[in-house]
Amino acid sequence: MAPRGSSRHRPVFHAVTLAIGFVVGGAMTQVARKFLPSGAVKEFFTTSVQPSVGPVSLDLVILKFSLGPVALDVSLLSLSGVLIAYLIARSLF
Repeated sequence: MAPRGSSRHRPVFHAVTLAIGFVVGGAMTQVARKFLPSGAVKEFFTTSVQPSVGPVSLDLVILKFSLGPVALDVSLLSLSGVLIAYLIARSLF
């Protein structure tokens, strides 16, 4: 029996926690953008950085497709969502 917190489950645990955290944080960011009054607090919490990649095309003679652009919207609230999701997941497992 593997000890609690074994490295066998760690990559999946971290990937799921990261995905859930970004979804929750993104929802918090959208709520803040909609309901916070204009001002410094709204700007501070909802200012984001958007790294993007793409479009990427692949031509395999028979099959041709392209993917992109793929972008990630990272704000302070989305990072807070990741932290909250990680703390909750760590306390549960």
